[in-house]
Amino acid sequence: MGSNAPQRVAIYPGTFDPITNGHADLVARAAPLFERIVVGVARSAGKSPGFSLDERVELARLALAGIPNLEVKGFDTLLADFVQKEGAGVLLRGLRAVSDFEYEFQLASMNRHLIPRVETLFLTPAEQWSFISSSLVREIARLGGDVSGFVHPAVFEALRRKRGDE
Repeated sequence: MGSNAPQRVAIYPGTFDPITNGHADLVARAAPLFERIVVGVARSAGKSPGFSLDERVELARLALAGIPNLEVKGFDTLLADFVQKEGAGVLLRGLRAVSDFEYEFQLASMNRHLIPRVETLFLTPAEQWSFISSSLVREIARLGGDVSGFVHPAVFEALRRKRGDE
């Protein structure tokens, strides 16, 4: 690409409370498709996240370390504004099951209205991660279940600390 060509930048937005192996799998598989991927960690005060924005950003950085064209950034604005600020042309979204589709379709349609030049790209997780969600991981961890197979070791330790298991 010449210096005047637009960068192929993708934003992967979410609350990531916490980031899971499913999220990491999606990012790792998308990374070769783009010059730069920005994992946008949303403040999402309305969702009452279990981890602070700074904690979620740090855990995402640890879980995604080793992907060279990746940045993790927190944001507290409209996604459309964050996307434009980052100069992205693609929104990356994960679809685990048909049940995700209706909500994701609604989001993609609204984003197309707000930022028409940005396309939404849906990726499906590897089969072994298709049933994992952050809320499910949080709930299992809260009740003392073993979620070590679903999250990065740093995330597992953060969940244990949050629960009070030192």
